[in-house]
Amino acid sequence: MKGEVDFQFVCDDFHVTEEMKTHFNNDGFILIRSVIDQKEMENVKKVLTENGILKFKYEQDDGSGLKYQMCCWNHPGDDVTGMLSRSQKIAGTMEQLLGGEVYHYHTKLMMKEAHTGGQFNWHQDYGYWYNNGVLFPDMGSVMIAIDKADKENGCLQILPGSHKLGRIDHVRVGGQMGADLDRVTQAKKIFPLFHVQLNPGDALYFHSNLLHRSDQNLSDRRRWALICSYNRASNNPFREHHHPFYTPLKMVPNSAIGECRNFTISVDKDFINPVREHGTAEN
Repeated sequence: MKGEVDFQFVCDDFHVTEEMKTHFNNDGFILIRSVIDQKEMENVKKVLTENGILKFKYEQDDGSGLKYQMCCWNHPGDDVTGMLSRSQKIAGTMEQLLGGEVYHYHTKLMMKEAHTGGQFNWHQDYGYWYNNGVLFPDMGSVMIAIDKADKENGCLQILPGSHKLGRIDHVRVGGQMGADLDRVTQAKKIFPLFHVQLNPGDALYFHSNLLHRSDQNLSDRRRWALICSYNRASNNPFREHHHPFYTPLKMVPNSAIGECRNFTISVDKDFINPVREHGTAEN
């Protein structure tokens, strides 16, 4: 069944195989375990919790009274989070999966706190990004688990293979924009539901047209994740938007994540607040 194949990251011998490319093309995602090791995760957590990034967070109601929180920035920068999103195993892998040079579209810190974390409706990322003036869905994201994600704390749910449906119209559903529910209902009859259960450091690489959602977090445990999103360099937006045009990505070796000692969050990362600026967190 789709969704059952996981890949294991091996630092000394990792490369994107033809099998990985096949699964990504067929299923719209690949899941790679232990991409970020313990030392690297300690560096990442230090930046996220100790160095002011949370002052840029915003929140939005999920339509049922609970809220989800995010921080979002356009440019990777030179701090630890920048090394992560510019690394070969994150950006380089996505580059190979998408079949050409990519640039950093944005990174989000997604925060679903215990008992109060809001849900996300079924949607495609390209369902939002299409309206940003991006012609092709040659885009993808890497979700890196900071905390354990499972069914209890509202892990991501996906419909493997649903990226082949192409872009679905997105409409207002509750307090959010989401994919047309009639089409989602039909898609669920065709594609199996898969819960993306992750341990800290695991990463999901997924296509921008893959249908996905997540439940509320009513558990006693928070669920944080970093989501690094990329666009093909050949897919430069034709209109100005609050996300960047093509900006060359300066790739770094994987070792840069653990070796980086820049824990300072700088404004040149270009933090945005879509709720304040545009009235919605969909971006």
